[in-house]
Amino acid sequence: MLSHDELSVLRDRHPAWRLLRAANAPLIIGFLGRTFVEDNVRVLTQRELASRLDDELYALREQLGEDAYPRSAAAYVTDWASSESGWLRLYYLEGSDEPHVDATPALEKAVAWVATLQERAFVGTESRLHTLVGLLQQIVQGSDADPERRLEHLRAERARLDDEIARAESGEIDVLDPTAQRDRYQQFASTARELLSDFREVEVKFRALDGQMRETIAGWDGSKGELLDQLLGDRNAISESDQGRSFQAFYDFLLSAEQQEELAHLLDEVHRLESIVADERVRRIDRDWLTAADRTQATVRTLSDQLRRFLDDTVWLENRRVIELLRGIESASVALRDARPDLVMEFDATRPQVTLPFERPLYVPQAPPRIDSTVTEAAESAETAALFSVDHVDHQRMVSQIRAALRHRAQVSLGDIVDEHPPEQGLAELMAYFALTEDGIDLVIDDEARQHVEWVADDETRREADVPTLLYVRHDQSRLKDPP
Repeated sequence: MLSHDELSVLRDRHPAWRLLRAANAPLIIGFLGRTFVEDNVRVLTQRELASRLDDELYALREQLGEDAYPRSAAAYVTDWASSESGWLRLYYLEGSDEPHVDATPALEKAVAWVATLQERAFVGTESRLHTLVGLLQQIVQGSDADPERRLEHLRAERARLDDEIARAESGEIDVLDPTAQRDRYQQFASTARELLSDFREVEVKFRALDGQMRETIAGWDGSKGELLDQLLGDRNAISESDQGRSFQAFYDFLLSAEQQEELAHLLDEVHRLESIVADERVRRIDRDWLTAADRTQATVRTLSDQLRRFLDDTVWLENRRVIELLRGIESASVALRDARPDLVMEFDATRPQVTLPFERPLYVPQAPPRIDSTVTEAAESAETAALFSVDHVDHQRMVSQIRAALRHRAQVSLGDIVDEHPPEQGLAELMAYFALTEDGIDLVIDDEARQHVEWVADDETRREADVPTLLYVRHDQSRLKDPP
């Protein structure tokens, strides 16, 4: 349910709600509802609509008095088509300078809602229940991808049909009673009118796209390819939407001669029933659907016409620019045909600069620095044992460890070696792995990828290093053996 704020916005801004609150709502809904909705009129000239309204106002003034609805018919039509009202759409058809009018979806919504306020002599519920159950069955069965369940359903449906055929052959036929007939006819009439009103809303969607396309073309300063890509993307966005797909499927159904013939035959058969009180609008609903669909499809065609017109104008402008450039070149050539222009050439210097090798100065060695090696006696003694203790990295042990790791693997990383054999000499031993060279083992270093290695030193401290990825790859496919 909508919130209080959303309802307040709809009350102030939605044209249908404004129409229900208008002082002249009975005149507007009654006159425009009969003119456009009941008769399914999609376009009228402003002059013709004003003439019909003038007759309506004359009849109302005869009934209600001269003071009823004091304004002129043309003034009312102009007011109803203004942006503040939004109940009529005022536009010009191509090739005509006379304004035309059509009802908006907001007007049709208001007319449909007011029609529901009338008390119905018969309210049917059975047919709607069957319709709802049928829709649920279509959703469930249509979305089931299991072949076994689909076959089970089809076999059950075939058994039901076989049973019905057998009962019909024996003379047992189930016939809808008059109540059920009226119930289903009422639901069909209601759905048919709703479907007819939906076409105006679909047409508004496509018309809004057409207006947006015209605005984009008018203000475009980029390349033609980028504009076409954007326009075709907007066009496909509506065509590929659920609303666009549904409309196209409905329009394809109406264009089928076989489907039209079947629909017309069903309508004739239904209206021959004695229990059905025929609704004249429903009697011709198939023709009204086709008229409304053609009107909507015409709006779609304007999008293609707009694109073609844009391409034609762009090509004409480009060709005109090319012709202007060619004519400019021809005019300049004719003007310079008899002219003898002075040719001028500039030089950087009148003669080249020559530098002889012997003109360069000879090399003068620098004087050797003087070093004073005099050492004064230290004031206190220092521990010098650490200067003479040198730790040597056992390269042979490291090679043996690598060979043992490669005995059953094609390659091994530095991280694997460190995990199995923590460095005994710390960072010095870790750096020595990068300089090892041995026959049968290839060293691969990836400077782009980093590797994080860590180990525990002899003093139980944890050491970590971030180094390039280092791989030792076995050169041959045979097992590596340790040297004797």
